[in-house]
Amino acid sequence: MLTLAALLAATSACGQDEGTAASRDLRVFAAASLTEAFTELGDAFMAEHPDVKVTFVFGASSDLARQIEEGAQADVLATADKETMAGVADAVDPRVFVRNRLTIVVAPGDPLAIHALEDLAKPDVKVVLAAPEVPAGRYAERILDGQGVVVEPVSYEATVKSVVTKVSLGEADAGIAYVTDVAAAGGEVDEVPIPIAENVIAAYPIATLAGSQAGAEAQAFVDFVLSDAGQKIMKTYGFLPRPTAR
Repeated sequence: MLTLAALLAATSACGQDEGTAASRDLRVFAAASLTEAFTELGDAFMAEHPDVKVTFVFGASSDLARQIEEGAQADVLATADKETMAGVADAVDPRVFVRNRLTIVVAPGDPLAIHALEDLAKPDVKVVLAAPEVPAGRYAERILDGQGVVVEPVSYEATVKSVVTKVSLGEADAGIAYVTDVAAAGGEVDEVPIPIAENVIAAYPIATLAGSQAGAEAQAFVDFVLSDAGQKIMKTYGFLPRPTAR
């Protein structure tokens, strides 16, 4: 009886090990502005690949890149700018998969009548921006410098999501964020569009990582993001399509 029980236990354990081996974990590090879109995209990917479990780590692109360079385990990286991706030695064949635009974020109804970038320089307007090392912060600086607008932010935020949050909570009057983040806020903030001639287009690259232990699954995820199905999901969240050329 004891021998039989031991045999059954061993068989059960073996079956669990095989089941665990059949299910592969995939860790995707992605820019904070991709949170909502990638969450849905990840669900769609897992529906097509039931043997893969996708775990997302969202944050500032610069912070994610630093973590990877310091040895954090990741299989795929998606950043909000090419510069950050270029600094990650393990990034394999980065591809731009979507683009984005910047906008002025204001409280619902725009109570301070902010109509243009120059209004952000008014002394009574509390402005918040993403930190300079964050892609959204660099894009904002590029836009403001291009128009000769000098702004003294009340704070620099670690992620672009925090910029929107500060405005929605009334801790700032305005900020500069992605149009997709305003859409994701669901009416908690409004936007004042930045004209195309004054704006910049943010290019988002994605890449597998050389140190990945799930190379096939990582490439399958990247392929899904670049596919028509993946691009359709990204479009519903306000992202611009990827360029036809690499």
